[in-house]
Amino acid sequence: MDKNSRKVRNQDINPCIQETDASQKCLDAYNYNKSMCSAYFQAYKDCRKYWQNIMLQRRRAGVKPDMPTAAERQELLAKLGGKPY
Repeated sequence: MDKNSRKVRNQDINPCIQETDASQKCLDAYNYNKSMCSAYFQAYKDCRKYWQNIMLQRRRAGVKPDMPTAAERQELLAKLGGKPY
């Protein structure tokens, strides 16, 4: 696996791995008919938008790392009662 692929699959860097995998499975199941997978694509976009906003807030507040770790994200989502997207 090349460096970029490892980065995309790293849970501490990419908070939307589940959404990525779900959209890819949908595309595989429907022979890459994108119109059948629009809900999965929207879930991925919402996930990225949510975590991008969190990352920007942390950066502005001077918190390092900019993206919460996988453990921190799980705690945050547990406090919220699930995924807000």
